[in-house]
Amino acid sequence: MPDLPDHDNGAAAPKRPEQPETEAERRRRRAQFLRELAEARALRDRVQPRRAKAARLRHAMRMRTFRW
Repeated sequence: MPDLPDHDNGAAAPKRPEQPETEAERRRRRAQFLRELAEARALRDRVQPRRAKAARLRHAMRMRTFRW
């Protein structure tokens, strides 16, 4: 997209076909992904408060009716 900045923040996996990814690298990438996902969800909740409230209520209803 032309209007997005062209910076690499480490989201792309390094290209090393001969070396497998280490466990620490995998955990680091996963942590980064989860941080970005949480940030995106928080932004969506701020932008669409009615939808966020409905989602919270649906989740609460699922939790109340779930049988352990």
